[in-house]
Amino acid sequence: MRVHFIAIGGSAMHNLAIALHKKGFEVTGSDDVLFEPSVSRLAKYGILPAENGWYPEKITKAIDAVILGMHARIDNPELLKAQQLGLKVYSYPEYIYGQSKDKLRVVIGGSHGKTTITSMILHVLQAAGKDFDYLVGAQLAGFETMVKLTKEAPVMIIEGDEYLASPIDRRPKFHLYKANIGVISGIAWDHINVFPTFQSYIEQFKLFIETIQPGGTLIYSQTDAVLEEVVADDQSGVRKQPYGLPEYSIENGITTILSDGEKYPLEVFGEHNLLNMQAARLVAEALGITKADFYTYITTFKGAARRLELVGKNDNATIFKDFAHSPSKLEATIHAVKTQFPDRKLIACIELHTFSSLNKDFLAQYAGTMDDADVAIVFIDKKTFEQKKMEPYPAGIVKTAFLKNDLIFFNDPKLLLTELQQLNLSNANLLMMSSGNFGGIDLIDLKNKLLR
Repeated sequence: MRVHFIAIGGSAMHNLAIALHKKGFEVTGSDDVLFEPSVSRLAKYGILPAENGWYPEKITKAIDAVILGMHARIDNPELLKAQQLGLKVYSYPEYIYGQSKDKLRVVIGGSHGKTTITSMILHVLQAAGKDFDYLVGAQLAGFETMVKLTKEAPVMIIEGDEYLASPIDRRPKFHLYKANIGVISGIAWDHINVFPTFQSYIEQFKLFIETIQPGGTLIYSQTDAVLEEVVADDQSGVRKQPYGLPEYSIENGITTILSDGEKYPLEVFGEHNLLNMQAARLVAEALGITKADFYTYITTFKGAARRLELVGKNDNATIFKDFAHSPSKLEATIHAVKTQFPDRKLIACIELHTFSSLNKDFLAQYAGTMDDADVAIVFIDKKTFEQKKMEPYPAGIVKTAFLKNDLIFFNDPKLLLTELQQLNLSNANLLMMSSGNFGGIDLIDLKNKLLR
């Protein structure tokens, strides 16, 4: 099979390219801009494009399939050439389904926790010695790539995003996988550029449930009122399996699961992670792993990259970074750190970076989300407004939206860095949250300055 990737440098795209190369496919690709780690990883397998840019002459009838990344535009010259030649053009979720349609497919959906639930399942399956394929949205310790596709594995674990499949396929990705076992962690409005009303967003999860195959199972959080209503209204006939918080304790900064008279100390924490763990446990049990074995294996799970990831610590201070950017993720992450370390001051800094989070009309969704922080900082890089062609707004708009008058606002990364470098982290934690990079601030350098 010869497969060509348009926009090969994307996170999911370059990992799928590597997975197909390892499967024995002939893989080529193009992109106008390539960044690390895509460059090094594609080069390692000999599939890095020789030059950046779009080259329609690469598209010939010898290609069996073209996979189109979300980064490409509908007028991409390679896409137009493929369409002119009548080649089959896939989105990557559509192609993933084609490669896994004979396997049992577990699809993890939800507005938050998808990557962590998927990562927990992969960690436990690997520890149990199971054979499985997967697609996950973060780099995990012990896994070389974010995608694995083989002929032999009977099961595929898929992180199912609700965003659009490709520029020419406007279906949410998780609708395309046709799950046998579906998971929904919760529903909290996001991607308002695609789903302009909360109702239109909720509708995508109703449709996802309907894509679960006959005889399949839906595993869902019963702690989410919106999701509970969606499940109650569903008439699809799938088996429904709810989950809630397990019994646990917190002592000396360690969270311990209490189950059937046994104690299982964890390396992760926070109620949102405990809920994620219960979703993963029910999936693992459906795949033949006992509750006791699951908890034993999960004690060594350190978390997915950028999900409450430890940057550094000393005896009386810890610095975390997290991918949190939506209101629900922001509130859950702040609450988790404050609950885990109740006697420490919490300084929480969020960068608003996504289209939804920067939208002035959406900002009100953040009301009260930083209330658990002793010091709350919001950062929006003024360059981000320019790049997204959005009208900037002053600090007062942000403080009103968050309903927090003592909130500190920055739109210049240099000023933010100066503020952070002056922090006193004696008996305090710093939580840095963003789907961006804080305007290029080096968190390792910051950690070395603050914790020395």
